[in-house]
Amino acid sequence: MLAVENLEVVYEDVVLVLKGVTLEVPRGQVVALLGANGAGKTTVLRAITGLLGVHRGSITKGSVRLDGAAIDHLDAPRVVAAGVGQVMEGRRVFAEFTVEENLRIGAHTAPGGALRAGLDRVFTLFPVLADRRIQLAGYLSGGEQQMLAIGRALMTEPAYLLLDEPSLGLAPLMVQRIRDLIVEINQQGTSILLVEQNAAMALSIATHGYVLENGKIVMDKPAAALLDDEDIREFYLGLREEGAASFRAVKHYKRRKRWLS
Repeated sequence: MLAVENLEVVYEDVVLVLKGVTLEVPRGQVVALLGANGAGKTTVLRAITGLLGVHRGSITKGSVRLDGAAIDHLDAPRVVAAGVGQVMEGRRVFAEFTVEENLRIGAHTAPGGALRAGLDRVFTLFPVLADRRIQLAGYLSGGEQQMLAIGRALMTEPAYLLLDEPSLGLAPLMVQRIRDLIVEINQQGTSILLVEQNAAMALSIATHGYVLENGKIVMDKPAAALLDDEDIREFYLGLREEGAASFRAVKHYKRRKRWLS
């Protein structure tokens, strides 16, 4: 499995962002990481994929292990080579390159002979990208750019795929399409750590979920149990029982104080 153990991360040698985060992504599963803006979700992904240094961050305690081997000392290319891919928030496609050129860039660390297989897989998963393979990525729709970003990460055939807000800014129909694609990618054998503010979407496909608040994991449950949790339903899904708003608000306030203490 992919395991983050008691992880602490500091930015600029001053700001403590992660405070003992522990989570696991077992082989073959989808795991959801939920939390408000600023909770530290993207920092968890950066710590796994070796990108902390780019943002002046560093691990000060804990470890990241991939199938038992420590990878927290590796730089980003070696983490990719070890079998971990990431799709960053905001898609980050190369707008002035074609669709196929973007995909080829994603395969630059792949072993020889993998390029053709990678392209075939991506174009099968995303037929619209096959139709637009010579089109500049900057002219794709938001949903198509998200497909391209996911496809680019798949070009190295990662065992684990980290997705950072893949539904952000997309229309509801495209969110459903991205959801279905994540399920399909997982069914093909890729384990997934899904960072999402769309908690309903994330928990509908995850087997397990974690809730991150102020740099700490405050909930750790099977996805179905999180969907049934009163606080998750009210403050992440926007659902609450009629006539109980005041009582529930006080209850949540007390619980959050306990979480953050």
